[in-house]
Amino acid sequence: MKRTFLTLTAGLGLSICATSVAQAQNLQHCATRDLVVERLAQKYGESRQALGLGTQGAMVEIFASEVSGSWTITVTMPNGSTCLMATGQAYEKLAEALPAKGDDA
Repeated sequence: MKRTFLTLTAGLGLSICATSVAQAQNLQHCATRDLVVERLAQKYGESRQALGLGTQGAMVEIFASEVSGSWTITVTMPNGSTCLMATGQAYEKLAEALPAKGDDA
């Protein structure tokens, strides 16, 4: 059950990211990727921790600072525009193993 919930949550999150890029661009939370990465590093001490490909060629990235615990999720579209999608605190790096096959937990 927990595994299904996490899968649904992750899928929903990527769907929200894909549909919210246009909204974020309208709110001026976007800039060139180079500028966004530079500002996240200089202002918050964040560096890229993970990435994945979303719909329509979007690249979803997670930036975080292991010192302050701040984190930012960005989406970069094929045209090079990078938009901030979410920010927060209390970042923790995890490397959880998958449950054994046949385990519903």
